[in-house]
Amino acid sequence: MRGIDALLSVAAAVIALALSLAPAAAATPHVNHVFIVVLENEDGDVTFGPDSRIPYLSETMRSQGAYLPNYYATGHLSLDNYISMVSGQAPNIQTQADCIMFTDFISLSGPDADGQFVNPLGGCVYPPQVQTIANQLEAAGLTWKGYMEDMAAKAPAEPASCRHPDIGAADDTQTAEAGDQYATRHNPFVYFHSIIDTPSCAQNDVDLTRLVPDLASEATTPNYSFITPDLCNDGHDEPCVDGHPGGMTQANTFLQGLVPRITSSPGFKDRGLLIVTFDEAETHDASACCNEQPGPNTPNPGGPTPGPGGGKIGAVLLSPCIRPGTASTEAYNHYSLLRSIEDNFGLAQLGFAGQAGLRPFGDDILNRQGCGRGITLKVRPKHPQAGKKVKFRFRARSEVDSCKAGVEIRFAGRRVTTNSLGRARLRMRAPGGKHRAKASTGDCGSARAKVRARR
Repeated sequence: MRGIDALLSVAAAVIALALSLAPAAAATPHVNHVFIVVLENEDGDVTFGPDSRIPYLSETMRSQGAYLPNYYATGHLSLDNYISMVSGQAPNIQTQADCIMFTDFISLSGPDADGQFVNPLGGCVYPPQVQTIANQLEAAGLTWKGYMEDMAAKAPAEPASCRHPDIGAADDTQTAEAGDQYATRHNPFVYFHSIIDTPSCAQNDVDLTRLVPDLASEATTPNYSFITPDLCNDGHDEPCVDGHPGGMTQANTFLQGLVPRITSSPGFKDRGLLIVTFDEAETHDASACCNEQPGPNTPNPGGPTPGPGGGKIGAVLLSPCIRPGTASTEAYNHYSLLRSIEDNFGLAQLGFAGQAGLRPFGDDILNRQGCGRGITLKVRPKHPQAGKKVKFRFRARSEVDSCKAGVEIRFAGRRVTTNSLGRARLRMRAPGGKHRAKASTGDCGSARAKVRARR
């Protein structure tokens, strides 16, 4: 027995040593600014199929970022999906019907073990104790905005921000009007008393026209932006009341105008993440993923179609932290989206975003470690005497340690590689005139430094 015990001890020691020597798994890169764009009612195999009518998303954006073919909605019809994305609350019988009447959700109990508030009769506007990602961000000292197209279309007769029906009134935005195609049901933030009963709603739940000025600087770009096109540009109506073609053709044109504005902004360039997805698939698809649970308020999240969810819709993500052409076959849904954002910003998980085993976006998607401001390069001396033998000293700096080592530096026809501290040296005669030292890395970008010799 002693011999066996000794062998087991040796084996355990060998395993421990092997684990200690194994390279640590790379942490998922932190994102500073999240942008979410939600389109309407399209099956993933149609959106990303060979006859797609939204090629800017299915081809151009897909080639530039990450494609998630197995991304699922959480219910039918529209509103319950928007609610899931920002709060983790599951569908109820009124949110599944898009809350034609703007009624209160009277919580009979909750939160339960899954963070769900209970009322089998349903309801639309959740009580103050039900929190959203917006409340979480504010409490953490971070910023958010909902950008809703056409919200201000009827101002000043209707509010230009935080626009919603009165409690108990009918929702008169269920159908688009010429000159006003805003849909309350596509603006999830106004379904929570924790938002609409505070000044934050008027300040942060605003018309889409506010987005471009906010993108002008990183300081004015929110940490979290939720962008909803109007009933024409989101692909819902076809044709639109204003004569535009609508459908995915219209959504394609909308993305072509919006996406480059976001991706060229300072906030996006500094570890931004843009997510484009749909609220739900067509109603015939009520499939789900990720062990989605129905919650306590409806037995059938599929709504008019028996089934556990809202169908396969797909998603495309763009970021400096994503290698172009990435594709992940992992399964995700709207609860995964919420969890990913909460994990990124160090927030607690709300509702079904906290479900055990739910997968957040990981390094299958955010797969570029050097996605911050990249690297910078310094060289000394900057003004050597031409023709004199000089020891040039190079230093590559980065927020990410792995970006400092192994950086190839090219200077005046010579090459050198940095050590683990980002340092390198090169002995040579100083070339005359102006030259640039160029540092190149794989995922961490490149940098340049000027050298101008003295005569």
